[in-house]
Amino acid sequence: MRSVSASGHVYAGRTMTTLPAGSLLPLVIRTVAVTDPGSLLELLAEPQPLAWIRQGDGIVGWGEAARLEVAGSSRFSDAAEWWARIVEGAVVRDEVDSPGTGPVVFASFAFDETAPSVLIVPQIVVGRRGMRCWITTIDVGAHITPTPTLSPGPTPVPPHELTFTDGSLSGVEWERSVAEAVRRICAGELEKVVLARDLVARTDSPIDPRWPLGRLAQAYPTCWTYSVDGLLGATPEMLVRLERGLVTSRVLAGTIRRTGDDAKDLALAASLARSSKDLEEHEYAVRSVANALSQHCSSMYTPEAPFVLHLANVMHLATDVAGVVHDGASVLELAASLHPTAAVCGTPTDAAQAVIRDLEGMHRGRYAGPVGWIGADGDGELGIALRCAEITSAANGVATAAFAGSQVRLFAGCGIVAGSDPEAELAEAQAKFLAVRDALLPD
Repeated sequence: MRSVSASGHVYAGRTMTTLPAGSLLPLVIRTVAVTDPGSLLELLAEPQPLAWIRQGDGIVGWGEAARLEVAGSSRFSDAAEWWARIVEGAVVRDEVDSPGTGPVVFASFAFDETAPSVLIVPQIVVGRRGMRCWITTIDVGAHITPTPTLSPGPTPVPPHELTFTDGSLSGVEWERSVAEAVRRICAGELEKVVLARDLVARTDSPIDPRWPLGRLAQAYPTCWTYSVDGLLGATPEMLVRLERGLVTSRVLAGTIRRTGDDAKDLALAASLARSSKDLEEHEYAVRSVANALSQHCSSMYTPEAPFVLHLANVMHLATDVAGVVHDGASVLELAASLHPTAAVCGTPTDAAQAVIRDLEGMHRGRYAGPVGWIGADGDGELGIALRCAEITSAANGVATAAFAGSQVRLFAGCGIVAGSDPEAELAEAQAKFLAVRDALLPD
């Protein structure tokens, strides 16, 4: 039996919150078209920003009309059931009728079942898709919020005097974990495992999450810049996008650091595309995604060879997998089938998860879990929470997007196969830290 709490208490291993405490009223949702409001991220004035932005398009939100925190192996199905109840009971007037309009929930799922996943229905959502812009107001019960006037919020300020230290493991300790993982792979216990490490930044002054969000969106416009309940980042990897029956997934595995010299980077890209170690790692990741999606799709398209995705600091081997959903699966059902992919866990999955628990030395939380948004019809976009950081309160260690935070935990992971070199993997992890680390620093 599932237990639901409006105050956030834990029942049967799960924490669930539906509407605000004491409220049993339905949500009243209205979407109207607006003129272009400019930069969506600049509209964020609240200390708890919600965002999903790529190349200026996407959605941002603030306020909290409804919230769910859920843990356990059934977290995806529990979330889908909760969202279906919210949508079924809502009163909706959508004058735009586009992906991202009407009822929308932002979601950030934990990597494994031991940590809480978070879904938030904002009070205000502002979106852009091409030339079309809109605002959605979400109210509880009969109260209707007038459509607000959109204007830029206060200018965000960078964190003051950040100090960076190793997280759960030092670089030397993490190299030892990589070496042990390679030994187990060579012994035939598994084919690939993704090992992550963390970096901790501390400051005595408040942290404004809008500062790194804006910097990430500017530096990595082709990535999906996201923020949900204290977890923020810019991911290059789309776990699953579902729109009117068409499903797509971008798989990344295999990385090389850029030098800043265009000629050298072109040569490095060519070497990455020929690297047997990186191609092997990439093949495992693509295979895991294609196999998972094939259960739901009547037709699939998987390119024979990856392309090289160029980002500001690194280059990745990338493959876009596409299919046509035949069984009516929602984006949450597809995410449940896909997660965790070989790109963030390894293969075989059970063996890789066991090695992660043995060797990683840290708790991932929502790092490497699905993050994004879901619409009323079950369509949506869920990336993988990579190139990310979690803002936490130094006082109690609870994740928060509010300005009370004085600690930021950064994450980076590397795919380990038989040919992996511990020193090279540590250098790759350091390169992946740079995206968020640089975004935290002043100009």
